[in-house]
Amino acid sequence: MKIGWIGLGNMGIPMVKNLIRSGFSVVLYNRTASKAAPLQELGATLAESPAVLLATCDIVITMVSDDEALRQVHDGENGLLSGGPGGKDGSPGSDRQPGVDRSRIVIDMSTVSPATSRELAERLAAKGIAYLDAPVSGSVKPAEDGQLVIMVGGKKEDYEKALPIFGCLGKRSFLLGNQGSGNVAKLAINLLLAFNVQGLAETVLFAQDNGIATGDMLAIINESALANGITRLKANNILENNFKAAFALKHLAKDLRLAKEQGLQTAAGLLIQDEFRRALADGLGDQDIIAMLNFLKK
Repeated sequence: MKIGWIGLGNMGIPMVKNLIRSGFSVVLYNRTASKAAPLQELGATLAESPAVLLATCDIVITMVSDDEALRQVHDGENGLLSGGPGGKDGSPGSDRQPGVDRSRIVIDMSTVSPATSRELAERLAAKGIAYLDAPVSGSVKPAEDGQLVIMVGGKKEDYEKALPIFGCLGKRSFLLGNQGSGNVAKLAINLLLAFNVQGLAETVLFAQDNGIATGDMLAIINESALANGITRLKANNILENNFKAAFALKHLAKDLRLAKEQGLQTAAGLLIQDEFRRALADGLGDQDIIAMLNFLKK
């Protein structure tokens, strides 16, 4: 199975490393080609465009920042949708008829709008190409360890073809329904993530304001029934005043905006969405999500 990969950010690089180490043949396209150099040393090769990836690979995976970046990958010059319909014959513009060849699959592992996934799935299907939306839960460390949780929307037969890849990248994958279903689940779990981050930050600040040492409060939380992955993962960041992004605040703010557009209407959910929006406007977008602590201090 030959895999094309587009997107070498904080998540993409460790995910590609895991694929290469598991024996997959990986071909890369990235706007900044220099980012691919360490992966080339591991055995990856480069393609000149997304269209070439689609023409020469069995599966193309995209892992980009947002809807706009994903649309650029598909609709930009020599993008995934730039060629004519048809099968994998070495040319992005084949004469094959649409709908006859589902041997190729495009898998988007970004977090984007469900509507974007459904639209791209329909347009690719017209060219005989299958589509899965498969966003992940987990940041850089789970990506490095192959311990991501993968939420998938699409057809069962395409999901089953992709299972060896999902098994390499994650500890569990879920087929949830038609295209867009993976995106909905990702927005839902990131809403819970935002509640966790906001709650942890507010708890620490309340304790500080009333004379409780931060280290003691974090230890109490993590010894209690309220401990979870986020409280454990972010404790050292808080203690060390380290806000280098494992998952940048701007990305969670974007996900909450998408959740609102998707119909989020609960009072607490809308309040959290607005808090992250204001933190983003305050210039904290490139810092880690736990930088909400600094925003709330103001």
